[in-house]
Amino acid sequence: HIVASVQAAAQDLGWPPPPAERVRSVIGLSLDQALARALPGLSRAEAQAFQTAYRERYLAEDRDEGGLYPGALRVLDRLQGQGIWSAVATGKGRAGLDRVLSELDIEARFVATRCADEARSKPHPQMLEDLLDVTGLEADQALMVGDTSFDLEMAAAIRMPAVAVTGGAHPEARLRECRPLAILPGVSHLDEWLAGQGVFPSRQGQ
Repeated sequence: HIVASVQAAAQDLGWPPPPAERVRSVIGLSLDQALARALPGLSRAEAQAFQTAYRERYLAEDRDEGGLYPGALRVLDRLQGQGIWSAVATGKGRAGLDRVLSELDIEARFVATRCADEARSKPHPQMLEDLLDVTGLEADQALMVGDTSFDLEMAAAIRMPAVAVTGGAHPEARLRECRPLAILPGVSHLDEWLAGQGVFPSRQGQ
């Protein structure tokens, strides 16, 4: 969805579309930061025109890119049932995140959220630092679960433990370079990994 929207927006403006792999490599950054890497050398006016075209294309897409990973809702519910807080640090803007959370009816499952237009872009850790301030936790009391190297890098910057999930924009090899605690084949495996760490009982023991 993101790759298609970026390429379509460029074509709408009469520009050659950037290669898909280049676009995938910047997913997770704020739109400003992603644009600077995916389409370098744009003037301020060109960048503003592209952002407008991209948002129009993104919202017009029929495919539901905002859907959750398979098993994610079950994991969120299990965490909530165990009294474990979940939060969001995202490259989306506030309007985009609020729209997705509302459409999926999952706002109540998150104790706090931070967006790219409220803090410095990933991989700077400001979003995580803000979430720690809201929750009153220390970095070593939290766990970052991410599907891009930018997620893992922002966690590493403040020594927050992190787990990688494959299937996102960045290949497993790039995630592995960030040395997360684990690389899981999907979010649906997170609760069993947490059970293995003693965070809550394994489902086999329930």
